[in-house]
Amino acid sequence: MSHLHLYLFRHGQAGTRDDYDKLSDLGARQCRLLGEYLAGEGVRLDSFYTGQLRRQQETAWHIVEAYRRAGGDVPEPLIDPCWNEFDLEAVYRSIAPQLARDDAEFRAHYEELQRESARADSSIHRRWTPSDVAVVRAWVEGRYRCEGESWAEFTERVGRTRATLSAHGPRATIAISTSATPIGIWAGMALELSPRQMLRVAGVLHNASFTIFRLRDGDVSLFGLNHVPHLREPALRTFR
Repeated sequence: MSHLHLYLFRHGQAGTRDDYDKLSDLGARQCRLLGEYLAGEGVRLDSFYTGQLRRQQETAWHIVEAYRRAGGDVPEPLIDPCWNEFDLEAVYRSIAPQLARDDAEFRAHYEELQRESARADSSIHRRWTPSDVAVVRAWVEGRYRCEGESWAEFTERVGRTRATLSAHGPRATIAISTSATPIGIWAGMALELSPRQMLRVAGVLHNASFTIFRLRDGDVSLFGLNHVPHLREPALRTFR
């Protein structure tokens, strides 16, 4: 039986918390190394999709340019907003004040996050914090009113990509430049994971990693998670 082969790329390392939606210099390098690796391995891509976020599109273009410089042929990336990451800033704006009102421990963590974020050299820009985890969990569990997209709406949006990709038919190999949580949701579709488990998958994904799925008759199978053979030096392997 023939399958549709999917390569889902997490975007390269992004900017600091106050300007996250762009690649850092290291993030651009990670993506170029990924493009060179794919070309060197002879991975043939029939289609290439990217979310519409800047960091996702920059990731796609660095991969494509490096792939072509290595002598490979790859199609132009097509933008599909269904691959966008959820809007963490919007979730924070809605939920953090409500959590801070009800939870003194969260309020302390949140105030520390705000202080540290003002420093451009702070490590807080490159790691998840207790307040990040608390806000996202509250959003996923629907414990507070949130303006904008809910967790249910987000997962439904990402799930719609399955029908779009299925239209390509069998034997095609498709690349997608996206973010950590959509990849976690796809892993959840393959493995029947709970929302919290999907978030745990998303949380371990390296920047510019690739995860491989196969799709047949709407059924999703996971064939490889969080691969980074192109990032050989430890300093190249980042999470945020």
